[in-house]
Amino acid sequence: MAAEPVVRLLIEYDGTDFSGWARQPGLRTVQGELERALGIVLRRDDVRLTVAGRTDAGVHARGQVASYPGEPVRPDAVNALLPYDIAVTGCAAAPPGFDARHDATSRAYAYRILTRGARSPFERRRALHWPHPLDHAALARCAELVVGTHDFTAFTPTETDHVRFSRDVLSAAWVPAGSPEAGIAEFRIEADAFMRNMIRVLVGTMLDVGRGRRSVAEFAALLEGRPRSEAGATAPPHGLHFLGAGYGGARVLRDDGGGSFPV
Repeated sequence: MAAEPVVRLLIEYDGTDFSGWARQPGLRTVQGELERALGIVLRRDDVRLTVAGRTDAGVHARGQVASYPGEPVRPDAVNALLPYDIAVTGCAAAPPGFDARHDATSRAYAYRILTRGARSPFERRRALHWPHPLDHAALARCAELVVGTHDFTAFTPTETDHVRFSRDVLSAAWVPAGSPEAGIAEFRIEADAFMRNMIRVLVGTMLDVGRGRRSVAEFAALLEGRPRSEAGATAPPHGLHFLGAGYGGARVLRDDGGGSFPV
């Protein structure tokens, strides 16, 4: 018996006005909007998406990957039924049995910071405004320390469903985004998987280091499985962007945090 065909979607969205990716009764979610639009195009009421990286409320995506059993659709047909803050940028048949979540071997994110003194009306929904002085060399050193396999207990809420706190970080770096005058810095990171709030707590803690409130050595100690109470604050969600997912061992980012995304 032939396997049921599977479709792979590539999606962008501004997460500001969503209650996250996952479908929730009575709430506006990315999954809910996409499944509604796909159901109309496919003339089905049973479309259920599997996603590479479930994003929280307020978190954005530049290269989200999702899959569903069925036939491909034209992106423009789906987009005509979607709200302004979601777009399907690609839709194609995937290998039989493909699962956007379980087949992903890595996921990549960026946390975006506006480092100039003046706020930006254009970045207010996409970047954390951080007008304080920053030690960029210290931030770079922290990012280097994150690469490798570590116990990230300090970087996820104490009350958690996670049972495994070790993660393998393939790439992490602070990189400028755009012109120097723009004042945008991004923390780009790729790992086999992430825990809830992991990147946002990493960023909040690194900003403590960059501002001189804790040392690089203190940051390094947190990667040994220290309790959550010893790490810094959780950075707000609007600066976080899902960049893409890697499959079959392919990487989204280079070792220096650069690269093309989505894959």
